[in-house]
Amino acid sequence: MYYSNGNYEAFAHPQKPAGVDGKSAYIVGGGLAGLAAAVFLVRDAQMPGKQIHVLEAESKAGGSLDGDKLPQGFVVRGGREMEDHFECLWDLYRSIPSLEHPGVSYLDEYYWLDKADPNRSNCRLIHHRGNQVPSDGQYGLGKTKNEIVKLILTPESELVGKTIGDYFSPAFFETNFWIYWSTMFAFEKWHSLIEMRRYAMRFIHHIDGLPDFSALKFNKYNQYESMVKPVLAYLQDHGVEFDYDTQVDNIVVDHVGAEKIAKRLEITTAGHQSVIELSRNSLVFVTVGSITASSTYGSQTQVAPIATKPVTGAAWELWQKLAAQDTAFGHPEVFSQHLPARSWVISATMTLNNRKLAPYFERLTQRSLYDGKVNTGGIITVTDSNWRLSFTIHRQPHFKSQNADEIVVWIYALYSDTKGNYIQKPVTACNGQEIAEELLYHLGVPQSQLVAASSQPNMNTVPVYMPYVTSYFMLRKPGDRPDVVPKGSVNLAFLGNFAESPSRDTVFTTEYSVRTAMEAVYTLLEVDRGVPEVFDSIYDIRQLLRAVYYLGDQQSLKQQHLPLPKRLALNAGLKKIKKTWIEELLQEAKLL
Repeated sequence: MYYSNGNYEAFAHPQKPAGVDGKSAYIVGGGLAGLAAAVFLVRDAQMPGKQIHVLEAESKAGGSLDGDKLPQGFVVRGGREMEDHFECLWDLYRSIPSLEHPGVSYLDEYYWLDKADPNRSNCRLIHHRGNQVPSDGQYGLGKTKNEIVKLILTPESELVGKTIGDYFSPAFFETNFWIYWSTMFAFEKWHSLIEMRRYAMRFIHHIDGLPDFSALKFNKYNQYESMVKPVLAYLQDHGVEFDYDTQVDNIVVDHVGAEKIAKRLEITTAGHQSVIELSRNSLVFVTVGSITASSTYGSQTQVAPIATKPVTGAAWELWQKLAAQDTAFGHPEVFSQHLPARSWVISATMTLNNRKLAPYFERLTQRSLYDGKVNTGGIITVTDSNWRLSFTIHRQPHFKSQNADEIVVWIYALYSDTKGNYIQKPVTACNGQEIAEELLYHLGVPQSQLVAASSQPNMNTVPVYMPYVTSYFMLRKPGDRPDVVPKGSVNLAFLGNFAESPSRDTVFTTEYSVRTAMEAVYTLLEVDRGVPEVFDSIYDIRQLLRAVYYLGDQQSLKQQHLPLPKRLALNAGLKKIKKTWIEELLQEAKLL
């Protein structure tokens, strides 16, 4: 497996790998990573679909890319933000037929949608019961921008064991930048500094699009209907076999010299235990860990049950059994144990059943909720919320089955250990109506109307408890996540955001899931085609100069605050670059 850059290999089709017709594949987990692995097996490794088996513990595929109407109401546990340079994701979807536009790909459909209705937020931060923060759009970093620069310049090896809170000064956490950053990516102070550095380097080309979300792109509908169903249709058309309600209890791995060979799958289907014997030609792709494992659901009147001690689930338990067989298979306990109380564990899906409350949202979005176009353009964060509440309204309908007047709102609370401003409970102790009341309070709905406004038949709100939802960001060291293909592995590969890709990519993204799938398939099948390299924005001097401009709240170098020695050095340097290409670059970046 190797990386490529540019379009020479991006548009090429690899030759059929030798011996692929004599191989089979077992994909453990039907989330995006597992589905992507199946696509790459069919498309690039050219394995017959009937020889590919997807084993999924749940009754449907999609994993964390969900969206469903449960007995309690519409539910989405989370959302995915995407951008231009998800190279592997778009490589996948260029081959997936659209379900809405015959004869074109899902990538075409997505591209057309974003061109016709580009994403942009008109309001990102609010306070004082529904008023936009005056400094919204400005980072307000001041001198603390130097802390970000220093972080990027520090090698990752020097950051092992350090949290975000360990590194940044108290002043940094008072800036709009931190509010934008933490709420957009779900970072907390106790999360890994390594992951924050990777994000800063990975998305530096979007430094200007962070405040208004113009950097982002979203689906037309919820994740399941938009992203999962087209892939399922493609795989079913190619004869890939799906076994639902099938839990893989263990993968037995033999060690022969330096080789690691998966020899047996132990599975349970509808209470019946069985075994699948494997050979060296039986390839196993397993998604380990899960951020939505052990999710529990509340309702309008019921609290989502919370765990009083660590719980896991099939994906975590399987990883534990694998890790017990070989240290190269990672350390799942690092990500599943000792989760702090001050963390995001609750999201809620609020469905407005009529148009009574629309004005409270539309005065922020400056758009109609009912025109089928971009609404909030991403999350709106309540900066003076004790829970650090954020909410978003995507294009409506968010579910194809919605009624004309229904609007689906997604809500999440970054802090779970504090009482609300209006509801005097932590969010983990609230039912759906109480969460809705707290949000409506912050939107400025009169207190005398809160109970009626948040009640049925006006609305219905469903909370979800997810104990592992930010486990990707836990403090880790090299070896805690297994390599996509561990050294010496003959037929076993790991997928998903708890696997360690050799690239520079960031976890908690759809791109990372698809990237690990491509790397795994290309390695085990020796597919002769490059995996697209992570976009090289951090190595582009133009992007670095733009970052200096926007981190300084769009001020030129002379306007930005600098100590006297640095200012004197700057003035001397500017004289030397007069009428040079460097001066042109600085002018293009608006620094001169």
